[in-house]
Amino acid sequence: MTGTKPAVRPARPFFSSGPCAKRPGWTVEALSGAVVGRSHRSKAGKAKLQEAIDRTRALLHVPSDYRIGIVPASDTGAVEMALWSMLGPLPVDVLVWESFSKDWATDITKQLKLKDVRTLKADYGQLPDLAQVNPKHDVVFAWNGTTSGVRVHNAEWIAADRLGITICDATSAAFAQPLDWAKLDVVTFSWQKVLGGEAAHGMLILSPNAVARLESYSPHWPLPKIFRMTKDGKINEGIFKGETINTPSMLCVEDYIDALKWAEGVGGLYKLYERADANLAAIERWERETQAFGFLADDPMFRSNTSVCLTFKDAWFKAQAPERQAEIAKKVADLLEKEGVAFDAGGYRDAPPGLRIWCGATVERSDVEALLPWLDWAYAVVKAA
Repeated sequence: MTGTKPAVRPARPFFSSGPCAKRPGWTVEALSGAVVGRSHRSKAGKAKLQEAIDRTRALLHVPSDYRIGIVPASDTGAVEMALWSMLGPLPVDVLVWESFSKDWATDITKQLKLKDVRTLKADYGQLPDLAQVNPKHDVVFAWNGTTSGVRVHNAEWIAADRLGITICDATSAAFAQPLDWAKLDVVTFSWQKVLGGEAAHGMLILSPNAVARLESYSPHWPLPKIFRMTKDGKINEGIFKGETINTPSMLCVEDYIDALKWAEGVGGLYKLYERADANLAAIERWERETQAFGFLADDPMFRSNTSVCLTFKDAWFKAQAPERQAEIAKKVADLLEKEGVAFDAGGYRDAPPGLRIWCGATVERSDVEALLPWLDWAYAVVKAA
């Protein structure tokens, strides 16, 4: 039985959680309109950058009084800009339930060395008690835990009359999960996630509350040039009109615009939600039948529809030592890659041993459905070895 391979292979075996799958039908010719060999500050270059911002606003339904900027260093750079520039005047609540949110807690406590910080933690697969978040505090959190497969279901736990600002890392949620803009003051993401754009560029979206914080508060620590968003005590409006702090790749800009156009063409934001939800639903149907795999996130309400994290649930696996479990998970992922049916499907290195299947909007449901029998097959082969 273990030697019988499934008959159907995914047409596009790209299930990496970052950089993620390119949009269906993508070829390098999509970049043919890029403004290359020109300054990004030329009229043509700035027009492309502004187009990326405008299409982002329209597709994500970002309020007109929120500012959108293209910043260096991917989502990480965007988050760090917010942390270093805005935190300090109020106590901070940091929500930690996976690897990247843990990194933000480390930056806040060990690099910025803020003292009045509460870290609200939960294990992989779980959420912390959101009711503990204090509306008088700033709060830092990931909308979707890329390495744990857990997301917040909504923003009802954020007070509408909050005193603090909310800083939301939405890099694996934007374009796949509804974001409640009224509750979010800083939203960050990168092009390489749900729309499958190229890496190294971040998006930083600021509410009027966030701008007010920037203009009323100056941190006591030095700010690197790439973090500075104000000039003479006022927001640097140029950043939010395509005048980037450093030189962007115009090839990457063109690729992002291409992805945005594709998203518009398939039906817009709600169609992107539907595509990601359909991919998750396919895995949920399969999970109810498979004997080998389960979700890291037990509660369906908080289960990610992008970074779907799977564990091994059978008794044989659970009886293995932790080191052996990690070895088994790696062998399964390696076998999937060797067969050419799933690239980069291993779980995150700090997460419990398992697989991580990217199910964002650029992934076709037919490919997810074709992959699932291969997961059972690969596990059976490794188990029998």
